[in-house]
Amino acid sequence: MDRPLLNRRLDGLGNTIFAEMSALATATGAINLGQGFPDTDGPAEISEAAVRAIREGRGNQYPPGPGIPELRAAIAEHQQRFYGLSYDPDGEVLVTAGATEAIAAAMLALLEPGDEVIAFEPFYDSYAACIAMAGATRVPLTLRAPDFRPDLDALRAAVTPRTRLLLLNSPHNPTGMVLTPDELVAIAELACERDLLVVTDEVYEHLVFEGAHHPIAGLPGMRERTVSISSAGKTFSFTGWKVGWVTATAALVAAVRTAKQYLTYVSAGPFQYAIAEALRLPDSYFADFRADLTRKRGLLADGLRIAGFQVYDPQGTYFITTDIAPFGEKDAYAFCRALPERCGVVAVPNSVFYDDPDAGRSQVRFTFCKRTEVLEAAVKGLTEGLADLRKR
Repeated sequence: MDRPLLNRRLDGLGNTIFAEMSALATATGAINLGQGFPDTDGPAEISEAAVRAIREGRGNQYPPGPGIPELRAAIAEHQQRFYGLSYDPDGEVLVTAGATEAIAAAMLALLEPGDEVIAFEPFYDSYAACIAMAGATRVPLTLRAPDFRPDLDALRAAVTPRTRLLLLNSPHNPTGMVLTPDELVAIAELACERDLLVVTDEVYEHLVFEGAHHPIAGLPGMRERTVSISSAGKTFSFTGWKVGWVTATAALVAAVRTAKQYLTYVSAGPFQYAIAEALRLPDSYFADFRADLTRKRGLLADGLRIAGFQVYDPQGTYFITTDIAPFGEKDAYAFCRALPERCGVVAVPNSVFYDDPDAGRSQVRFTFCKRTEVLEAAVKGLTEGLADLRKR
């Protein structure tokens, strides 16, 4: 066969960096601070809610395509409770197989070949794949250290007659940047002026350590053009359940649902009932969750500085971006490949999240959504294993 087997649009994407680094952690027995999953489960009462649903036969067969009514109602209540946003659970809420499927369905539904999508760089790796599968072209807006703020003038200049959509992510993975109210207003005004759609990934909405999360959908003119995406995995520490959702106008939800129904159709039946209960947990749960991660952010950030990294403190998410330049190192990918043997720790090179090969070449991302003793062991391994590099 002369023609490559893999669709040319996916050329170069291959296995995700998370699969590669997690496999490396398993093979070496290293502490995995690369992939963003907690090493403890979420609230016991939510686990029990899932077990109860299974035993009672709720969700064991195909749930409704848009999601069970109980969860769609809970999602609508969540948006009203935290942000004052009103959505009709019967037409403006869609349950998906995690936020990843929501992003894929949104890109496939809303884009056509020739369209351009502006996205913050570095971007979560599925963004590039989903835009490619839709036949569109990604246009990166590079966020640069140390503060990773978006250049709003560069954003405006990047918009062309072919620009169809802005793909936002705040709190931003991997940098931890959180868009300010003023930045959101400027982006919203640009979207309205140029008649752009906005898809916003807000999965870390309850993990903002500095300031607050402000959905762009709440700004003037934005409700009718914004697809908001979130999920339960990060907020409730059940990443394997893959329960995500979309909130938008009925017309936008109908478009996304049309693509989504040919991906998984439905998923996570019993877990949907459990997440409906999770979304109604008291405010104290969300406050305690954020406080715990704030403490762990400080623990790991301080430890990484002691180990010799340049540390960029995140405003949100549960990731810390660092720079390996103080060690005299320049290649983050090679550094991360050697890290398990050297220090017994796995991290992720940010360079894989950039189109610009130089922008993130020396950046390494660590996650702090782990038990305290695991973070302390990782810091010890890094401090001892990198001692020779600090002496250079």
